[in-house]
Amino acid sequence: MRRILLIVSVFFLSYSCIPLRIAPKIEDHKITRGKKFKRSLSKRQMFIFEDPKDDGHFYDYINIKFKLDHDNVYDDIPFMVDGEQYFFAWYEVEIPDKTLDLASILINVGMNELMGGDGEDPFLDTPEVVRKGNWYLALEVYSDTEKDCLADNSLSRNVVLEYLRALKKEYLATHNYNEVVFKN
Repeated sequence: MRRILLIVSVFFLSYSCIPLRIAPKIEDHKITRGKKFKRSLSKRQMFIFEDPKDDGHFYDYINIKFKLDHDNVYDDIPFMVDGEQYFFAWYEVEIPDKTLDLASILINVGMNELMGGDGEDPFLDTPEVVRKGNWYLALEVYSDTEKDCLADNSLSRNVVLEYLRALKKEYLATHNYNEVVFKN
């Protein structure tokens, strides 16, 4: 019996973390409905990319680049492309990886057996769920004439996408956001 328990324990320890949810991996950017990516987002099409920087960096970047003085930094940020006025809103989104740690269950079973088994069921203990966060930035663009400038049938989709790609590239390449003021 102990031999079987040892073999099963070694097997479970080698495969001890079962992934319950794996965050999406985005190479460059992704255009998708916000609700499809994360339920808390709007139904509009969004420009989504992974944010490798720490919390608050995009806020600082947008605040300095558009000279917002900490006023309306998340919504209705105006920008011009080819003489047309557009606005964007952005959201910082976390989608954590979630795994079930079976090693803690096996340790509980082993400890219970070593201690002589006090009659408690070690499986009643909730197994530890391990989380690892993945951060994304989601941007939606609209104008006075179009509710969703990233929609497939939008007339301004191509110019807006070009602008957002350049914005993303500049954000990821810039470390001192005050440099952005001198570029404009």
